[in-house]
Amino acid sequence: MSLFWSVFIIIFVLANIFACWWLIRWTAKPRKGEAEAHETTGHVWDEDLREYNNPMPRWWLWLFYITIVFSLIYLVLYPGLGNFQGLLGWSQYKQYDKEVAEAEARFAPLYASYAEIPIPELAENGEAMATAGRLFANNCATCHGSDGRGARGYPNLADLDWQWGGAPADIRHTLVNGRQAVMPAFSASLDESAIEATAAYVYSLNGREAPERLISEGRKQYQTLCVACHGVEGKGNPMLGAPNLTDDTWLYGGSLETIEQTLINGRNGQMPAFAETLGEDRIHLVAAYVYRLSGGEEARDAIAAR
Repeated sequence: MSLFWSVFIIIFVLANIFACWWLIRWTAKPRKGEAEAHETTGHVWDEDLREYNNPMPRWWLWLFYITIVFSLIYLVLYPGLGNFQGLLGWSQYKQYDKEVAEAEARFAPLYASYAEIPIPELAENGEAMATAGRLFANNCATCHGSDGRGARGYPNLADLDWQWGGAPADIRHTLVNGRQAVMPAFSASLDESAIEATAAYVYSLNGREAPERLISEGRKQYQTLCVACHGVEGKGNPMLGAPNLTDDTWLYGGSLETIEQTLINGRNGQMPAFAETLGEDRIHLVAAYVYRLSGGEEARDAIAAR
């Protein structure tokens, strides 16, 4: 904050406190022609209801003065007067760091004990998963939903489809380092007819019907531009984060129009890294929770049997 604004705020705050004190003194001052204390003012309602000029109770008046004194003491001890930080040196950042340190000292041993348990085994621990669920809700639910089923543009964590791999080590790597997915736009390299044909071919990869003439032309474009990431059969590549195009799982939607828009404009998705936010032990716990969401060991066995 600049010196000008700091001085402005100091003057403004102190002026308001002084104004409160002056207002109390001014209103308590006797006025010329005013009735004496405990006498009626001359105002009468309903023939017998008279207004008396009774002073404010002393205890009530002193509450106002105490409030003014308290505000001055507070502004001396704590921030509130421009750049002046107060004699106690308090700040919201110091308070936050203190509370984080206290919480860390309290919960770190618990997280450390869970970190020694392998993820598949930890995923079966109900008490650990209750804790992990709260971590998931605070850090992951905004994008993936409270049930982990995602939304448009945000992966469903509760199915067997994994863009970057669903093994425990893959999930942990995703949480630690984040992910950056990039689907390039092809509007510059493909004309409208080529976009339509390629979209029709991709649309047909999971068994849906499309005009044969478009599929034939689209296959050629696919083999030229798309096969490097999505593979010859369109089953994707977890090493690159390239989705499987042969199933019914679509991150942005699988309609013909949506596929065309994806080819024209591309797609960009970013999963933030949580290494600094959560730390290794908490990440281990959340990884087990996500692993459990997808079905755990049973899901892994089902995938291996395919």
